[in-house]
Amino acid sequence: MSAQATCAFLDKNYFDELCRRAFAELKEGENLFVRLSAESSQFVRINGARVRQSGLVEDAHLGFTFVLRSQQGELRQASRTITLSGLSYVDQESVRGALHALQKEVPMLPVDPFAQLPKNPGSSHAEKKGALLPVEAAAETLLTPLKGVDLAGIYAAGPVVRAMANSAGLSHWFSTETFSLDYSLYTPGQRALKGTFAGTQWNAAEYARSIEGAVQRLKLMERKSLEIPRGAPRVYLAPAALGNLIAMFSWGTVSEASLRQGDSSLRLVRSGEKKFSPRFSLAEDFRGGEIPRFNEEGELAPEFLPLISEGQLKNTLVSARTAQEYGAASNGAAQSETLRTPVVAPGSLAEVDILKRLDTGLYLSNLHYLNWSDKPGGRVTGMTRYACFWVEKGQIVAPIENMRFDDSIFSLLGGALEELTSQQEYLPEVGTYGLRELGGMRVPGALLSEMKFTI
Repeated sequence: MSAQATCAFLDKNYFDELCRRAFAELKEGENLFVRLSAESSQFVRINGARVRQSGLVEDAHLGFTFVLRSQQGELRQASRTITLSGLSYVDQESVRGALHALQKEVPMLPVDPFAQLPKNPGSSHAEKKGALLPVEAAAETLLTPLKGVDLAGIYAAGPVVRAMANSAGLSHWFSTETFSLDYSLYTPGQRALKGTFAGTQWNAAEYARSIEGAVQRLKLMERKSLEIPRGAPRVYLAPAALGNLIAMFSWGTVSEASLRQGDSSLRLVRSGEKKFSPRFSLAEDFRGGEIPRFNEEGELAPEFLPLISEGQLKNTLVSARTAQEYGAASNGAAQSETLRTPVVAPGSLAEVDILKRLDTGLYLSNLHYLNWSDKPGGRVTGMTRYACFWVEKGQIVAPIENMRFDDSIFSLLGGALEELTSQQEYLPEVGTYGLRELGGMRVPGALLSEMKFTI
């Protein structure tokens, strides 16, 4: 991928120079945060196991948060984002234009009592090199194991940069090289099985095994499907399905601001009214290095932050703004107070024993259309998706028709949680809307004594 790494905005020196130009425009009482999101990506779109579109995208955005402090100590702020061209003289002029616009705008805005001034507790620099497919070989390499397979998906690969600096002298730089193939396989009857192959080190043998394993599972989807009546059967949630539930914790659940505002179901845990299973532990774990530790203010999150430990609430995600508003201690959370690199601790259930322990019930590979049906009460609703099966006496019988569930997280991750698998699966973020997302989550599978289905 060396050909992709030549664009200027992937160079730290280029970012540093733009920041120097921006900070040089500041006057007394003016403060600035600068944030960079940049990538040089190859995209290959596949449909029917054929390449339908292939191309390279170089994209970079520079975001500014301008904070004005008056002589009375009042703070006002506003933000603006520009697109970088990679041409120094053009980008420097764009930076000056953005700063001059903010300097005119901010004095007319109301006071923001929770605005943050730049601080400099220490800078960081992290670079993670990958071994990716050469651009010219990507299409052929991707298609080689797909003969006779109906696959649709998107491959995205290349270097990605996240960086920030502020006028107090703080500077963080994070760059990585990643790839992902997010795909679906289809039977002749158009039933689908979802799969993902991603990482930083391309391995052709592992890719071939991944596709072959998915093809073997797809054959089970060709059986005649069953319509399962509503009820509360035993359920096994594969890691991707459990990951779908864990993602809901970012929807105002582990957020301290949501908790203080009474909008988080964890208020019931903090008050002692509800509890999770002692088998359930959730943490933020940055030790893998897949995502930067710094947030929008430049704070560094702890390398490991337990949120729920053996069923007990230990921490929530606290941003600098929330910390100031409620007198709490910030732990370097993003402004959104959402999960960035969640990890669910494994259990003791061996993979070879999953169907035997399930005995009779549902094997759910994926869930979708999830939403809170009662957010403060911790109830979530959604539907089964992709490869979901009915199991009898430890044997897969047939795929099922789509079903809707409505249940409590305090049951699914509490009283109904029998065991978690001993192995975790890494579920990468594969979103490409606006920019390529980074990171992912590590989760095991979960065996449940029951799960409530309404349709």
